[in-house]
Amino acid sequence: MKVKELHDLKEMLSHFDVIQFLYPSMAFEKYESHLKQMIPHNYEQLAVFEGEKCVGLTGFWIGTKLWSGKYIEIDNFIVHPNHREKGVAKAMTDYLDQKAKDLDCTMIVLDAFTGNFKAHRFYYNQGYSPKGFHFVKMIDEKGLA
Repeated sequence: MKVKELHDLKEMLSHFDVIQFLYPSMAFEKYESHLKQMIPHNYEQLAVFEGEKCVGLTGFWIGTKLWSGKYIEIDNFIVHPNHREKGVAKAMTDYLDQKAKDLDCTMIVLDAFTGNFKAHRFYYNQGYSPKGFHFVKMIDEKGLA
């Protein structure tokens, strides 16, 4: 397995097929449009490859908040269904753990949907724990992926 950071739009777009495991109805054009808005705001991706095939992908942001200082936020954590339980997810969290330490971050944060118990178990096993609630007020559900 090889872990690689993706920094530019072209690299990120080349792995759209992996994004579709999480968002099967998302159009390529919408994905490209979102990335063009996100990349200027510290958005990057981390990919795991077996040979030339991308088998894991997550976005991440580096930011700063008053309460936490510098942090990394994991966004859209995806492992190819045929490559689950092979250490791909752990490779991504281990990499981001080290990156957070190297950047002097105080923490790594992420959201996991309330019904995604398999993800909860994985994150607990990696040392993550719930700190609060992520409240959402829906304005336009048609705009969701």
